[in-house]
Amino acid sequence: MAVPVRSRVIVIAGPSGSGKTRLCTRLGLPVLNLDDFYKDGDDPTLPVVELAGGAPIVDWDSPRSWSEADALAAIEQLCATGRTDVPAYDISQSRRTGHRVLDLGDSRCFVAEGIFAQEVVGACRTRGVLADAICLTQHPVVTFVRRLSRDLREHRKPPGVLVRRGLHLLREQRRVVAHAEALGCRVLHPDAAYAEIQRLLVSA
Repeated sequence: MAVPVRSRVIVIAGPSGSGKTRLCTRLGLPVLNLDDFYKDGDDPTLPVVELAGGAPIVDWDSPRSWSEADALAAIEQLCATGRTDVPAYDISQSRRTGHRVLDLGDSRCFVAEGIFAQEVVGACRTRGVLADAICLTQHPVVTFVRRLSRDLREHRKPPGVLVRRGLHLLREQRRVVAHAEALGCRVLHPDAAYAEIQRLLVSA
């Protein structure tokens, strides 16, 4: 069912390390970080994945490790009222550690970004709140290096896990991008996405 629309959402998807956070900073719009809707690390419904070089680990790159319902509820409330309460998720601890209020102020558009962002595109379009949906992509090796450097710098997981996960995602990147495109995202390089969104904001 459609909701009253005060603001609309620009969905930015893409593999981990593809430049979503950097693009959001350039745009200067309010940002809903969809990765904050991960499930806690002790949730019994978390999926696992077999990776070369060690024991199975939680598959944090599966949408089943994430609460789509909570993310959609936050998007819907932002579009209707311009304000919502969102969790603060600590990736290194694999759990929600608090919450914060996201207030759009007078902004008529906001960004919802995350590695599972493509999963909300269909519902946002049905509700009439979608302004645009983009999946960022760069060369898989560039994405691998940037992701690994960031994850090691931020101590997101043990180094061995990060390397194994990074190699797995390197092999999976083309499939991930194709999946996002199938769910309604336009596939763009970050620079092209920035230009497209700037044009959208001017005409909004």
